[in-house]
Amino acid sequence: MAKGVNKVFLLGNVGKDPEIRATAGGMTIASFTLATADRQKDSTGNWADKTEWHNLVAFQRTAEIVRDYVKKGTQLFIEGKIQTRSWDDKESGQKRYKTEILVNELSLLGKPGGGGEGGGGYSKSSSTAYGGTAPASQPDYADQGITDDDIPF
Repeated sequence: MAKGVNKVFLLGNVGKDPEIRATAGGMTIASFTLATADRQKDSTGNWADKTEWHNLVAFQRTAEIVRDYVKKGTQLFIEGKIQTRSWDDKESGQKRYKTEILVNELSLLGKPGGGGEGGGGYSKSSSTAYGGTAPASQPDYADQGITDDDIPF
């Protein structure tokens, strides 16, 4: 059977302060939510934002970075994989499911509150950091008069 690909990239804002816990063996685990937004035109032609919430889990050193630097509103770039867990509910006996993103790499893009200034990042592989500010050499197209109606989708 061919090898599959399970890779997730997310850019969004943290929904609430992360929950940090440790296993009996001393491994640090961070659980938190990330909101991503998508903008679509509705049936009347008006733009509407749709927010999708993602459950994220980070382990060991990445969880420590989350504990020390991530708060509600922090903008993050995440690379990870998707995983669905299942268990039997003790009270009802029903099968329960939870889909989570297991964080492999994490980049801090802004200060809590989504300010966007600052930057820097953390990457487990230490090969890539996604800064929060654009290079000064990029042109600014804000005065070109481009509106949402000019976008074909």
